[in-house]
Parts: sequence; C-alpha cells; structure tokens
Amino acid sequence: LRMLIVGAVHIAQPLSQMAMLAGYDVAIVDTRREFASADRFPGITLIDAWPDDGVDQFAPDRRTAIVTLTHDPKLDDPALIKVLRSDVFYIGCLGSNRTHGKRLERLGMEGFSEADFARIHGPIGLDIGGKSPAEIAVSIIAEITEALRRPKQAQAAE
Repeated sequence: LRMLIVGAVHIAQPLSQMAMLAGYDVAIVDTRREFASADRFPGITLIDAWPDDGVDQFAPDRRTAIVTLTHDPKLDDPALIKVLRSDVFYIGCLGSNRTHGKRLERLGMEGFSEADFARIHGPIGLDIGGKSPAEIAVSIIAEITEALRRPKQAQAAE
C-alpha cells in the first residue's frame, strides 16, 4: 500500500505517522523545505516538486491513496487532474463542503464528469467531529481504510 500526501501541512504530520503504522509507504510532495523536512517527517519520503510533477514521480497505482491538504487550488488541482486519470483506490481533499463544491466546478471546466467527482472524498475523512490535526488524521485514515477494505459500502456512504 502507498500514500501520497500533497502538502506538508500540520495535518500531514500525524497522518503520515498513522499511515506508516497502518502499513503504507508514505511520501509527501511539497516544494517548501521549511515544511517538508526530515525533522518534521522522520522516515517519510519527501518529494521536492510541484504537486503534479510529484504525482508523476510517485507513479500512483491501484494500491495508492492520494490526499491533498494544501487548501490551494493552484497546488491541489494539478495533482487532482493527474490522479483522476489514474486507477488509485482513494482520492481525498481537505476543505469544507463549499470549498469542495468550488473544486468540482473547476474540475468540471477541465472536462471531468460526475463519475470522476464521485471518486473524490471531500471534505476528506469520516465525519467524527475531529478538530485537532491528530483527530482529523484519524478520520482520514478511517475513511481510507473503509475505501480499501469495504469499497462498496464506502461508495454507498457518499
């Protein structure tokens, strides 16, 4: 199992550690070295590239989960465009329902369909009321696990 996290933000720290414990080979793509550092992310592969180039370097496959956390369409959208054209088993994006709606509008203008939109979990994570980065990370790992282990139930819950 593999996971690519777009954005070395505060939620990425507990998420990357939890993902490793769950058996994922984890990489984080971010050009900001002050955030994407070995001190902040011990044992995690760091990809110093723009997100779409980082997706190419990571080479996602059907055993890959992709998580975008930057809140910045200039970073998240190019990565999403790449991964929507792949066979990853999970795509999740941080942001509110309003942010997610705007994201889908932008992706629609890029030619993506309702079927493509259905692959994106947004807002990311199971709704457990998480507030802290660790609680949000738990909700994300739970949703990814559900998508992996119970794909039909995960789709029905959307």
